[in-house]
Amino acid sequence: MIDNAAAVPIIVGVDGSAASVEALVHAATIAAAFDTPLEAITTWTYPVMVDPFDPSTDWSPKEEAQRLLDESVREAFQGAPPDRFRASTLPGPAAEVLLEQSNRAAMLVVGSRGRGGFSRLLLGSVSTACASHARCPVLVVHAPAALNI
Repeated sequence: MIDNAAAVPIIVGVDGSAASVEALVHAATIAAAFDTPLEAITTWTYPVMVDPFDPSTDWSPKEEAQRLLDESVREAFQGAPPDRFRASTLPGPAAEVLLEQSNRAAMLVVGSRGRGGFSRLLLGSVSTACASHARCPVLVVHAPAALNI
């Protein structure tokens, strides 16, 4: 049973993929059932080829992560997120950040495959790392079959 007094959140890794949006929907159902906060996290890093200090670079991975997070929240909740919901973007590799966040989570929820990766893999590298190394229970959610491309 989740301790409501501590207000330990259920944390969801969101990357804009169909599986991560489905994970957000499932996590919201669980959070409501246990009356605990829900937190969506999208991570970002600078690709090796992008110089963050180059003034001619107008693309920002942080802004792209925020856009993906906002779109995912709109899709999952039709624009009306649940009470006690928080969304944030954090710098760093997804698996590393989510594993660190698992220290303060009642549960970690991730999609089976993210935006990258190979379509024939059952689990992506982030979901595999989280399932193997998180410090809390982990739920790995697959996208609905029609969207699982």
